[in-house]
Amino acid sequence: MNNSEKFEYLLRLGDNVLILGQRLSEWCGHGPALEEDIALTNHALDYLGQATLLLKHAGETEGAGRDEDQLAFLRDAPEFRNCLIVELPVGDYAFTVARQFVFSTWYELVLEQLLNSTDEFLREFAAKSIKEARYHKQHAQDWVLRLGDGTDESHSRMQKAFDEIWNYTPELFEMDELEKSAVAAGVGPDLNEIRTAWSEKMKETLQAATLQMPADGWGHKGGKRGNHTEHLGYILADMQFLQRAYPNARW
Repeated sequence: MNNSEKFEYLLRLGDNVLILGQRLSEWCGHGPALEEDIALTNHALDYLGQATLLLKHAGETEGAGRDEDQLAFLRDAPEFRNCLIVELPVGDYAFTVARQFVFSTWYELVLEQLLNSTDEFLREFAAKSIKEARYHKQHAQDWVLRLGDGTDESHSRMQKAFDEIWNYTPELFEMDELEKSAVAAGVGPDLNEIRTAWSEKMKETLQAATLQMPADGWGHKGGKRGNHTEHLGYILADMQFLQRAYPNARW
């Protein structure tokens, strides 16, 4: 991969965790229980820490003088490369749990493959981040089981959440030319292979939670190329306000 391709690839990884971290931070002070309030806030901080590493290296790879703060706070929505699933509103707790389980299961598999990347930075990044990803997945999986096989109300809410989010999952496995280039260079994983393992983990957990695994079909895509939902604009309006109002402010 050339530097331009690697820059785009790093943005995809970094923007996913940056935007999901912003979404999870919305539960701070609003969680269904104090323990969950703290847990989701810590997950958000984990993602923001990972985003800092990825975007910093992306800026160094780009070589245009942009650091992680400039990439986070001075890009407009069409310049972001995150998948659409991470920018969706938090919804109720069932929706947050379903998204966390879907994403963190995928992310753990990606990081496992990146442990063998030909890129030194990505190998080291994966080694640092995979423990967090495993904990995030386990936490979400526990709640899927607890709510799915709980009361009639919790069961119906979990089923509704997976039904709503499922059409956003295909983008996680979309293999465009950039993804294929990463595979050919040994930099990134083959998402087609990851999809097989991911589907098995989804099926196993949903069955244990007495939930129906939604049927695969048409999926929402475009985020990897900068085509986003209206929701990302609202996230950025909050996230970037201070930097836009007071350019180059320093604490």
